[in-house]
Amino acid sequence: MDLPLGTVLYESGKALEHVYFPTTAVIALLFSMQDGSSAEIAVVGNEGVVGIACFMGGESTSSRAVVQCAGQGFRLTAELMMEEFRRGGPVLRLLLRYTQALLTQMSLTAACNRHHSSDQQMCRWLLLSLDHLRVNEYVSTQAQIATMLDARREHVSGLAHRSHKSGSFRRAPNHQDLLDRELLGKRTCECYAVITKEYGRLLPHRLAT
Repeated sequence: MDLPLGTVLYESGKALEHVYFPTTAVIALLFSMQDGSSAEIAVVGNEGVVGIACFMGGESTSSRAVVQCAGQGFRLTAELMMEEFRRGGPVLRLLLRYTQALLTQMSLTAACNRHHSSDQQMCRWLLLSLDHLRVNEYVSTQAQIATMLDARREHVSGLAHRSHKSGSFRRAPNHQDLLDRELLGKRTCECYAVITKEYGRLLPHRLAT
């Protein structure tokens, strides 16, 4: 199915009727506050599945899932997902390994947001998003980036300007081209490397790409 930018796949507290396997899309998992603000807690690309609460026994979740980068993916009913999960075997083991990797990303994101600078957070977020896309091009608005980082748009504009000035990115309206991944990697914190290493350890097929 097509997954257009901004599509909400599920809302907080709602029973999950489907799980999603992105192929070319990237999905953001967000936690929303009572005042309407929100912050990203993880991103999911073609290495994973959206809707782990379905097979982890929760049936619903406190986060919401929104298409961060438009693309395509597969959708499976929660009922069929559970039937396959109960069989055990390789699907069960793979889903549990992926869930462990996702929990690592969530934990490191929370720690990063608490202890590292906004510039380091943005670099981590951009690198993870680009890794999921498998390209050096990212389409987004500064308003969307501000929502993901739980920051003011003016602050994100300043961060983007510094990235452009340093040579890490080339900017265009709603568009970012990565010019120097090594330079961007030096500007981020250790969280990116830890997350990447854990995904590679638990999901070895990612290393090939």
